[in-house]
Amino acid sequence: MTSQQRQQAAQRLRGNLGTFDIVFTVLAYNAPLTIIIGLIPVIIGMGNGLGAPLTYLAAGGLMLLFAVGFTTMARHVPNAGAYYAYITAGLGRSLGLGSAFMAILAYTFMLIGAYLYVGVTFSTISLSFVGLGKLPWWQWSLAFAVIVAVLGHFRISLSAKVLSLALVCEVIITFVWEAAVLQDGGAKSLSMSWLTPEVMTSGSIGLAVLFGVTCFAGFEATAVFREEARNPEVTVPRATYISIIAMTVIFASATFCFILGWGPEAALDKSINDPSNAGMAVIEMYLGNVGVSIVHTLVCSSIFACVLAIHNILARYIYSLSVDGVLFKSLSVVHPAHESPYRASGLVAVITILSLIAAIYSGVEPYAGYASLIGIAGYTLLILQILTTVAVIVFFIKTRNSVSNMKTKVAPALALIGLSATAWLATENIGLLTGSESVAHILLAFLFGSLLFGCVYAIRLKRSAPQVYKAIGRQNI
Repeated sequence: MTSQQRQQAAQRLRGNLGTFDIVFTVLAYNAPLTIIIGLIPVIIGMGNGLGAPLTYLAAGGLMLLFAVGFTTMARHVPNAGAYYAYITAGLGRSLGLGSAFMAILAYTFMLIGAYLYVGVTFSTISLSFVGLGKLPWWQWSLAFAVIVAVLGHFRISLSAKVLSLALVCEVIITFVWEAAVLQDGGAKSLSMSWLTPEVMTSGSIGLAVLFGVTCFAGFEATAVFREEARNPEVTVPRATYISIIAMTVIFASATFCFILGWGPEAALDKSINDPSNAGMAVIEMYLGNVGVSIVHTLVCSSIFACVLAIHNILARYIYSLSVDGVLFKSLSVVHPAHESPYRASGLVAVITILSLIAAIYSGVEPYAGYASLIGIAGYTLLILQILTTVAVIVFFIKTRNSVSNMKTKVAPALALIGLSATAWLATENIGLLTGSESVAHILLAFLFGSLLFGCVYAIRLKRSAPQVYKAIGRQNI
């Protein structure tokens, strides 16, 4: 082995993540309990009403179609760059690098938005038992940013344990509440007469599908952690499918029980007129004050697990680009003891804290800022899924292989149709998605500007640094 090969091997991440370690990271990223309490009433009230459970099933089916091509591509492009690597392999290095910068900015927006939501949630907690009372939102956000920075410095298995514990508790309390609703018979018996095919297309089906698909964003993390996975050829595809199926079951069953718990008419009324309190109120109806207290605690742990998961994903994107030489090589150094991308993680922590300080001094209203950043980041990840699907189709058209057309062309083509329709609906409703048309346009300018910058930068690298250009997309490391 040459000295260069030894150096490259030393830069590789290592780990022993199992299927469920990765699954828990993905599910923690999506913060299921937060979605159940905060988003289900929105989908019912602003979307297609009582057809919301079917919307989640349809969104889950679309994600499974996407996953067919995504996991098939993973076997032929065994790199940890996920969308970045796949778009490069299928559509070229220029668009691949542009998509990587776009993904990094999207995850940064999502991380900052999540920290703003941390502040909103925890600022209601009184610390009178230690003589402090309630703290302002920004103190909570900065404190959690420091804690996540510390965890991100260590081996990924430590973060995985934290995420697993938080997620298991979330899922248990969710199913306990659902069991209580079903055992009690709901508000008006367990009749399903209201769940008809017609309700699927009632109200605003466009917004419903848009919000539903957004809830599944981020499962590319299954491929981002490839280098740290145990037997990735098996672990990554298995974790991808389990994650999507688990999210579909959790979201669809919770929406169904939300409607049963209130009763169809009351569920519509509460979702339209009081969406911010409807989720917690129906939990209190069946689990009482003790259950609500537990849920409040788990919502806090859910949000913490979410920011930790996003931090780890973003750090590994930066690590991948630095290994390729696109970013500073010093960011690709792996910690000798913890085997973590600690410098990339440290950079994410610095960016996070500086962004929060900028938000504090600019007087950003935290909840409005959260809604705008999360909305536009979800939209961007949807665009990246479309590019990835096109890349899968093009890659397998150009590459001879023995994989069936169903996996390489038919399923990706169906996914492309569904994702494109969803993106069109998202574009038509971009103001509702972010809370402000003007803010949406500014954020979109940054995101598509990052795509263009990456494409131009790749062209420049082709002339000035051909070896770095060849490595784009984790193609030659």
